[in-house]
Amino acid sequence: MPRRIAWLLAGAVAIVALFCVSIALGARDVAFGDIASGLFGDADTFGAAAVEKRIPRTVLAMIVGAALAVSGTGMQAVTRNPVADPGILGVSGGASLAVVCGMVFFGMTDPYSYIALAIAGAAITAVFVYAIGSMGRGGATPLKLALSGAATAAALTCLISAVLMPRVDVMTRFQHWQVGGVGGIDWHRIAVVSPVLAAGALLAFACSRGMNSLALGDDVATGLGENVGRTRILTGVSAVVLAGAATAVAGPIAFVGLIVPHACRAVIGTDHRWLLPFSALVGAALLVIADVVGRLIVRPEEVDVGVVTAIIGAPFFIWIVRRQKVREL
Repeated sequence: MPRRIAWLLAGAVAIVALFCVSIALGARDVAFGDIASGLFGDADTFGAAAVEKRIPRTVLAMIVGAALAVSGTGMQAVTRNPVADPGILGVSGGASLAVVCGMVFFGMTDPYSYIALAIAGAAITAVFVYAIGSMGRGGATPLKLALSGAATAAALTCLISAVLMPRVDVMTRFQHWQVGGVGGIDWHRIAVVSPVLAAGALLAFACSRGMNSLALGDDVATGLGENVGRTRILTGVSAVVLAGAATAVAGPIAFVGLIVPHACRAVIGTDHRWLLPFSALVGAALLVIADVVGRLIVRPEEVDVGVVTAIIGAPFFIWIVRRQKVREL
């Protein structure tokens, strides 16, 4: 326990440091005096105004990174699949398709509608992928879930392109959202999505003890008195809510839910009561780092965080598959 507490404190300190780095670095670096001015609402200088713009995108990167990391941890616990992730299993793609259809066919612009549609699309896709992966001998094995998720994600990507292609105005407006990014956000959208993400995270934390039982196998978990079906459903709901809401506000950002749980297990162990909060911290840190890197590598232009996480996550995904051969957790 002391070691785990030390890691959590170190993660919290790292988050504070990365917050300062994120608001200081970008297309133009900001001096310490401008950071203080921006934080206290004095935006008379260019640097202070830049800080005011960077603070909400940094906060969004933190909450979205934490949400995707907790969602990925929950999906891996439910499926006992080492490559489970909202992007790989197609959940983020389902949320994206639902939002795009709402924008194109119904003209929706309200952020509450985006979130509701994204969660509904994510839930339908999750059920569909799990049903396909459960067919045949052996049930929902990790390999079948990964393959059905990858195929579904590819099909959803094609459907999104087909919906957007004839509508150049909508396609141009939301092209950055499709890649996944945290730029151009305001406090209103953060205020709208935060309660939903908080509810999903609290539900996931409430199921942490049950996730530990699921890791032992259904028979053992049942023998220990765990309601396996209820735990799996509640954990799945929390993962879908987190992934859907995060996708609605920031677009489909892949591999955060894959990389973070694996890294955190190596550091803090497999107890989900500790793994979930530590994953949230590391997920927040990862997305902030990706956002800062995207701002720096092609200054004064930007690379969206979805591109940066894909560059980091794709080799990691290949390494996991080759090392573990898609075995169960």
